[in-house]
Amino acid sequence: MIICRSNNLSSTLISVTLLAIVIVAAVSYASNGLSLLSLPASPLSWRWPSSTLSFPSSNLDHSPPPRLNPKTALYSMFNCDSDSCKKQNGKMNREVNKLIKELKDETMLRRNKKRDKKLEKVEAELAGARVLMRDAATRKHNNSSSSPVDDPDYVPNGNIYRNPFLFHRSYLLMEKLFKVYIYEEGEPPLFHKGPTFDIYSTEGVFLNLIEKDPHFRISDPDRAHVFFLPFSVTMILNYLFDPIIRDKAVLERVIGDYVHIVSSRYPYWNQSLGSNHFMLACHDWGPRASWSVHSLYFTSIRLLCNANTSEYFNPRKDASIPQINLHRDEPTMVPGGLPASNRTILAFFAGNEFHGKIRPLVFQYWKDKDEDILVYDRVPKNVSYHEMMHTSRFCLCPSGYEVASPRIVEAIYAECVPVLISQNYVLPFSDVLNWDAFSVRVPVSEIPNLKRILLGISDDEYTRLHENVKRAQRHFLVNNPAKRYDIYHMILHSLWLRRLNLNIYG
Repeated sequence: MIICRSNNLSSTLISVTLLAIVIVAAVSYASNGLSLLSLPASPLSWRWPSSTLSFPSSNLDHSPPPRLNPKTALYSMFNCDSDSCKKQNGKMNREVNKLIKELKDETMLRRNKKRDKKLEKVEAELAGARVLMRDAATRKHNNSSSSPVDDPDYVPNGNIYRNPFLFHRSYLLMEKLFKVYIYEEGEPPLFHKGPTFDIYSTEGVFLNLIEKDPHFRISDPDRAHVFFLPFSVTMILNYLFDPIIRDKAVLERVIGDYVHIVSSRYPYWNQSLGSNHFMLACHDWGPRASWSVHSLYFTSIRLLCNANTSEYFNPRKDASIPQINLHRDEPTMVPGGLPASNRTILAFFAGNEFHGKIRPLVFQYWKDKDEDILVYDRVPKNVSYHEMMHTSRFCLCPSGYEVASPRIVEAIYAECVPVLISQNYVLPFSDVLNWDAFSVRVPVSEIPNLKRILLGISDDEYTRLHENVKRAQRHFLVNNPAKRYDIYHMILHSLWLRRLNLNIYG
């Protein structure tokens, strides 16, 4: 069954969601404190504390939750005051302003909404997990590099974690408690299937593994903590998008219809208007796909490779996932590379020069300009791309049209220290991993000084970075069947953290 509705019905659905999204605000606002649905004041206002594992939630802090300010818009993050912002996002801002206007009156009307007993039980279970996490965060071995819990698979060496013990406690709680319900509606290839080769492979890897996972997948939706909407943005575009007509509304029709069906057949979407539902997409149009249903965009959990805060990615409820590129002739990426002392190339990059705004600057300053920094638009015939990564000290990872790049994971596999050159990018698993321990960040403005920056890293510091890259590898490995702490389980853990951050009943 390929789910598709007419344009008129799709427009009607979007109008309905604009009104319905207010309901979920009321559910959340029913408490005195703000919940996940109260977004930060700006995309950059969220900061990860360095001393603890940074759960994106005021619910996990010990400070009192902020009181409701009637002058503060629920979706203030999506407002912008500058002329350039208004010009760029005019349509979205108009829609958001409508929601804000409706919010105040509707919130007061819905404060006494009757609670669902089964959902209350699920929320109580999560509340218990939050208490355990608070305890873990305050224990004296909080910042220890080891865990007192016996777990042969967990080896938190080095400082690649923000808080090793707290991450371990959270991970074990996830394994014990976390349950995912997958809607069975929809047929492949648009649903329940994703690409397993190319730069969007993360979609297929996750879909394939979660569908056959007997541990995290649950058949009883009343016991589920989250609900998966198993559509594939990549497959929808591959099969339904006409490159000549270029009707981008195909995403709105398919995804809007799917949400309509599951929200009509089941009560779970309407209990919180999708805030405990999630989608996953690595296609560039993943954020656009979620905008087709406004409640999916504003309240649902979005697992995105394109984690761009300038495009309203919100780390408080959304999670950044790695972009991986699996090739048909290389169905798995094998980690490994030369020791740090044997890497003779300072830095390496190969890719399309005219892909976005950052790469042209890399080419302008470094292509054919220096024998230590090798920049190619195409790798020479007598040069192996992977061999270059295996023999380079640093691998340049500039953003293209979108912030994410599969080169980051490729560099980690090759044990080549990633040099991250991007803007507004929330790095994958950054609520757990300390990226500064195994990568180098270079602002776009410092591209002309790239060589000076890299040469300024001492041999001892580079050795530390290189060793930490090898330690971080396990969290980016693609395994079939999946193994604990690999990329699949790290994606699930990111989802688990966002669900902990959501308190539906306040």
